[in-house]
Amino acid sequence: MKKQTKVAEFDIKDILPIVLIIVVAGIGAAFGLQVTGDIKSDMVTGATGCNATVTSGCGFDYNATEDTQEGVANITSKFGIIGSVVAAAIILGILVRYLYNMFA
Repeated sequence: MKKQTKVAEFDIKDILPIVLIIVVAGIGAAFGLQVTGDIKSDMVTGATGCNATVTSGCGFDYNATEDTQEGVANITSKFGIIGSVVAAAIILGILVRYLYNMFA
C-alpha cells in the first residue's frame, strides 16, 4: 500500500478579500477626510477666522471635526503596518498548515 502525501495548498484568492478590505477602507477614509475638511471649512466663525493655528473660540463643532479629521488621518497612516501584519499572518498560516500536513 502506497502512502499518500498531503500537500498544503495556497491560492491567491486567500489574499484577495483582505486586500479588498484595505483598499475599500482607504477609499472610505479618503472620502471621510474630504467631507470633514469641507465641513470644517464651512464652520469659519466671524472675525476670529478659525484655521489650523487659531482654534480657540471656534466652538465645539469646529473642534470636533478637527479631531475627527486628525483621527481618520492617523488610521490611514497605519495601513502599511496593517498590510504587513496580515501578510505575516498569512505566511505563518501557510507554514503551520504545511508543517501540520507534513508531520501529522
